[in-house]
Amino acid sequence: MQHTAATLSTDAALAQHDLHYFREGTHTALAGRLGATLRPGGQGAHFVVWAPNASAVSVIGEWNGWQAGAEPLARREDGSGIWEGEAPAARHGQSYKYRIVTATGQPLDKADPYALAAELPPATASRLWSLEFDWSDAGWMSGRGERQAADAPMSIYEVHPGSWRRDDGQFLGWRALAQALGDHVQAMGFTHVELMPVTEHPFYGSWGYQTTGYFAPTARYGTPQDLKFFIDHLHQLGIGVILDWVPSHFPTDAHGLQAFDGTHLYEHADPRQGFHPEWNSSIFNYGRNEVRSFLLSSALFWLREYHFDGLRVDAVASMLYLDYARKHGEWIPNQFGGRENLEAVHFLRTLNAAVARELPGALVIAEESTAWPGVSHPADEGGLGFSMKWNMGWMHDTLKYFGLDPVYRKHHQGQLSFSLVYAFHERFVLPLSHDEVVYGKGSLLGRMPGDAWRKFANLRALFGFMWGHPGKKLLFMGGEFGQGREWAHEGELDWAQSREPSHAGVAKLVGDLNRLYRAEPALHRLDFASEGFAWVAQDDSQASVFAFLRKGADGDPPVLVVSNLTPVPRYGYRLGVPLPGLWQELLNTDAQDYGGAGLGNYGGVHASDEGAHGHAHSLALTLPPLSTLMFRPEPDAHAD
Repeated sequence: MQHTAATLSTDAALAQHDLHYFREGTHTALAGRLGATLRPGGQGAHFVVWAPNASAVSVIGEWNGWQAGAEPLARREDGSGIWEGEAPAARHGQSYKYRIVTATGQPLDKADPYALAAELPPATASRLWSLEFDWSDAGWMSGRGERQAADAPMSIYEVHPGSWRRDDGQFLGWRALAQALGDHVQAMGFTHVELMPVTEHPFYGSWGYQTTGYFAPTARYGTPQDLKFFIDHLHQLGIGVILDWVPSHFPTDAHGLQAFDGTHLYEHADPRQGFHPEWNSSIFNYGRNEVRSFLLSSALFWLREYHFDGLRVDAVASMLYLDYARKHGEWIPNQFGGRENLEAVHFLRTLNAAVARELPGALVIAEESTAWPGVSHPADEGGLGFSMKWNMGWMHDTLKYFGLDPVYRKHHQGQLSFSLVYAFHERFVLPLSHDEVVYGKGSLLGRMPGDAWRKFANLRALFGFMWGHPGKKLLFMGGEFGQGREWAHEGELDWAQSREPSHAGVAKLVGDLNRLYRAEPALHRLDFASEGFAWVAQDDSQASVFAFLRKGADGDPPVLVVSNLTPVPRYGYRLGVPLPGLWQELLNTDAQDYGGAGLGNYGGVHASDEGAHGHAHSLALTLPPLSTLMFRPEPDAHAD
């Protein structure tokens, strides 16, 4: 059983049942119970902190001149490790920390793990804050489950708020971002925005993935109410908002969770389990009940209190494997001698079950880069219970293939078709994320081979193939107009470049792909079912042609997707189809509107009675060089 709550508690004290669930590792609503709670009317605040190995704890802040011991907290006598007390002079907006004296007498000044707001970095104190806000998104929230169902279209625009757009070099605040980003996403036809972590983080260059504020949005872009305004505004535009959330590790900054009460409280004490060698950070101790309650409460807090529509859980593979980024002898096997982190598996299943039970319709998406079985399968079937999983294998294979000079692609035909061997083993999102355009990898456009014409044609063909392929879609900002340079978090996207004809053509294509993807049921209804896909031709390696059918539910017309991935046009290229009549050319990435040459099929092709590829009918198509095309039969066509 798990404790639930619809809103933040207004009770000053941590109730006995809260304490029971906290210590059991099943509490999902600790915000407002632990941490700082403002008294009604703003007259003082109540503080509750978990520091079981401290010898003394007091609150230091603006109202008491940061004097240690001015407002001591009292240890509860129940063995819970909870300290609590009052600060009558504390007021909304004021900064504070906990002065924790360790068992050896060492003083530590720590930010509040449950703080609802924080100072603007590089300052590190917590802030007293009320989260009151009048929402206007009831229509969105009531219909969210249907919009985010497995058979719904989902096209996600991944955003780093600090570098999407700036105002004379300065960050845009949430309210300005709401208008500008909302208009852009709506015009481009994306269904969702995914924010890279906006939980408070001390180092901007970590992009938010080194989190200290598990209940506090970063102050870089405004107040908690400003973030709520942003989400509320996007919801009113019909756009969902997903948050990157990082339960896999946390930074070792002195004011943070590391050695919180002088002992390894949130992290494992043994560095073979508690220190992340790749990121120089600490790993949560998922076996400690109070730590699980902390993380569960953080996850559901963002979904409940901020109306986020889903969480994308970062670095799941690093949680699942005890030997992740470790050499032989640098890790400790589980109780059965294996490399699986059984405590992390239990935590993830508990998390996903809690979200499904308490917030139906919300999503939890795993960034999991291995072949761990059943990531998006129900826990009662042996899975982890995630809503979806990023398809990292598709991403790696696809970008590697498209990075080849076309003359070599005939030797790698299977690299692009291999994803369909396992495409329906999980509920997949196809990600072209920020990780693919950093650390010297270059932009998506820059990774394409050849001269400028070929680079743009390849990129357009890639996007056409991606939007035709089974799975939900994710594209990192800048990709939608083919930004030429690699992403840099200092500065903003090259918006001037987006207005140049070739780049504007890519943007028009992405917008049309999103609208087509949403309009054609065959392109999204059976994204996760093998019945929604059938190869037509995948073995013509000499021509580097791929053709497949996407199918919807009964009555939905199929869509034929064809990619010619050489710079050679193909005339009269015959492909079998299941229906007679006119097949309309819905999309051609070589269209002049997209910056292409305009070679194509004059709007459509009539199927002949000449059979091919196991079908009684076929189309003789003109395939432009380095292109993807999509066709749909006219509504009066009937199956054989």
